[in-house]
Amino acid sequence: MDPLRHGGELLMWRRLRSFDRSVQLLMLNQLTINTGFYMLMPYLAGHLSGGLGMAAWTVGLVLGVRNLCQQGLFLLGGTLADRLGYKPVIVAGCMLRTAGFALLGLVDSLPALLAASAATGFAGALFNPAVRAYLAHDAAERRVEAFALFNVFYQAGILVGPLIGLALVAVDFRLVCLTAAAVFAALTVLQIRALPPRHVETADTRGILGDWRLVLSGRSFMLFSLAMAGSYVLSFQLYLALPLQLDGAVTVSALFVLSALVAIAGQIRITDWARRRWSHPAAIARGLLLMAVAFLPPALAGVAWPYSTVPRVAAVLLCAVLLTLATTLTYPFEMDTVVSLSGDRLVATHYGLYNTVAGVGIALGNLLTGLLLDSGSTVLPWIVLSALGGACALAVHLLGRGGRLTGPSAVPCPVPRPG
Repeated sequence: MDPLRHGGELLMWRRLRSFDRSVQLLMLNQLTINTGFYMLMPYLAGHLSGGLGMAAWTVGLVLGVRNLCQQGLFLLGGTLADRLGYKPVIVAGCMLRTAGFALLGLVDSLPALLAASAATGFAGALFNPAVRAYLAHDAAERRVEAFALFNVFYQAGILVGPLIGLALVAVDFRLVCLTAAAVFAALTVLQIRALPPRHVETADTRGILGDWRLVLSGRSFMLFSLAMAGSYVLSFQLYLALPLQLDGAVTVSALFVLSALVAIAGQIRITDWARRRWSHPAAIARGLLLMAVAFLPPALAGVAWPYSTVPRVAAVLLCAVLLTLATTLTYPFEMDTVVSLSGDRLVATHYGLYNTVAGVGIALGNLLTGLLLDSGSTVLPWIVLSALGGACALAVHLLGRGGRLTGPSAVPCPVPRPG
């Protein structure tokens, strides 16, 4: 049952306090994880190239190793969480990222930097599926509500982290790394002392490969994962295609701040509004359709004002707002659908594979987007991205209409109104 409303709107702090202590701690966990991560990562490339004088290919290699280790090992991280319990894997991930961030500030040789980058990436592969599975378990029938609030804390970390990092990097990049490491060290201690253990029973006799075969055999889950991979390609354009259309760090920073503020301010209201009106598949499909619409303003600007700065910047900012609104609409229902399709079995492993499919999609999608941007067309990249959003929306709609996304949560979930 939803907590009481005040003045027609549920206050965020009251909603947070209505959850169990473990769920509250997981929210704080994600805020801290993103604050520490985004405190450091936006400035790493500049440190490697400017501070250490590394060639562009080595900078790309260091950054690529982190991404490869995280995206490529999500499945393993999820499996470990299901087998060892959520808490020890979350703690291990926080400890590993503490070490990785500290190393990034203390070493200058390529092998050491690669090791630090790999540790940082594997840390994410450990705690990301575990945190989401733990949250889904303890939130129970309030999963959608919990994931909506979770995304608010997630976005708050993205907003706050770079601002802290900007202040620290003006002093010394090593200070950024050591501060980020200290944040994760403190989080590690907090998890050890305050996070209750959670272990979901698995059939250990099946073996790890047996677990993976079981997850891969879920046809509805795999089809949903493939359909949603395109949405991650589209949302990632906040970091690729959209910044490339802007001139200067100020406008790029404004893009990220605007996106985070829209998500923080709108997430709870949008989720409550959608829960009253639509089933889970319908909400997700509408969010994907909104993603498709988001790329039309840049396409229009490319046709009508191809060489004008103001319309281009306005179109990019409008695209960012629509993309963020679309993500806030889809995310809680998407996360809940993964649990529903798992049948509450091997939930972290399902999240791990889901993230891996999304990561492969992002890599392939970014390659195609880069090629389209290099073509010189001011319209074609946006039309293709919009078409991808429409195709994903259609795929999810067809899966929902065919009953493939039906589960314990895939029905309209009314939100009580004040009486």
